[in-house]
Amino acid sequence: MTQRVNYMQQSPEFTKKLMELSYAEKSSSIETKIIHLVHIRASQMNGCGFCLDMHVKEAKIHGERELRLYHLAIWRESTLFDARERAALAWTEVLTKLPEHGVSDEIYNLVREQFTEKEISDLTYSIMAINAWNRANVAFRTEPGSADAAFGLTKAGLN
Repeated sequence: MTQRVNYMQQSPEFTKKLMELSYAEKSSSIETKIIHLVHIRASQMNGCGFCLDMHVKEAKIHGERELRLYHLAIWRESTLFDARERAALAWTEVLTKLPEHGVSDEIYNLVREQFTEKEISDLTYSIMAINAWNRANVAFRTEPGSADAAFGLTKAGLN
């Protein structure tokens, strides 16, 4: 396998800005459990092993139930997610894989029923951030679990 660029070392100023965006999520109007679900679902869709690994561990550390993590890929069929979570996941999916003709009024209205305007905006930025991280880590094949110690993820007990 070809050795890839370490994008964090090569572009520290961009990495710092993206990290600042991610850290801003801590003061988001969106509850942490939904942010975790959004990060995991987008990472699943984008095939980002590094981010999927990281965000599953973070969710577990923050008390997310394992069965909900297992059901995330099938959230439409699962009874484990409430209407607000379902709206966030629908928004995540449509913004992660943008349809040719944009976001439908149907999906927007579904989200609007569950979230305030501020929350929709904050949720959108969370989705934008995780998609940026996914793209970088997929492009440069960042190894899943390689930052566990640095991010305190070993306490998830999922090694």
